Amino acid sequence: MISVLVVVPTYNESESIRSLLSRLDAARNLISNSFNIDILLVDDDSPDRTAEIAKSMNLPGFSILNRKIKSGLGPAYLAGFKQGLTGSYQYFVEMDADLSHQPEQLVDLLNAASNDTLVIGTRWIPGGSVVNWPTQRRWISKMGTGYAAFALKLPYKDLTSGYRVIPRTFLEKLNFEEIETRGYGFQIEMALKAITAGFRIKQIPITFVERENGYSKMSLAIIWEAWSMVTIWAIRRLVYRR
Repeated sequence: MISVLVVVPTYNESESIRSLLSRLDAARNLISNSFNIDILLVDDDSPDRTAEIAKSMNLPGFSILNRKIKSGLGPAYLAGFKQGLTGSYQYFVEMDADLSHQPEQLVDLLNAASNDTLVIGTRWIPGGSVVNWPTQRRWISKMGTGYAAFALKLPYKDLTSGYRVIPRTFLEKLNFEEIETRGYGFQIEMALKAITAGFRIKQIPITFVERENGYSKMSLAIIWEAWSMVTIWAIRRLVYRR
């Protein structure tokens, strides 16, 4: 039996968390013969009672890591990984709380996982799709991941995707103190570090659905962080190769 921890960062996701956890619980039950899946909610002290709502569902194999400081997506995931590494989990799954990532597709990502591979759920490959995004949002996403792939010379179509399976073997090698990003650039940084450490990347098509409730955490500051750090990493790689 393969042991898996799904890490879900939350901040003010009270409108979607009940549906997400219900669907995730149903999805893990369908594959319980192959995977033993626990769920860890990493909540940054949501004032809308996200954590309380989740706890009230009394799901088995579910726990909450309460953080008192809202410091971004990257630190939330790292906190979840650190806690998970104290257990015996073989794989760690990243998943958004706003229902943009479909729990029913978790089995596809897990079936592609291995100890030497980072699996990225990918929107921009055949079989992948985006639902309810305006054209402008599509172009921003494609341009962002396209720039990262070009600058870092990584042949992948969705480096900013946050639906992933990370092997324990990678996290055990990762120096958490060296992570430089807090927003969605964290996803690019993790992929870059995986490649640098000798891990493969496998792209699995997913359906991304725009949130129906709440609000996006994307901001100009987050976009700037990702763009500027990608540029810095590209220059470092160029200097290192020379």
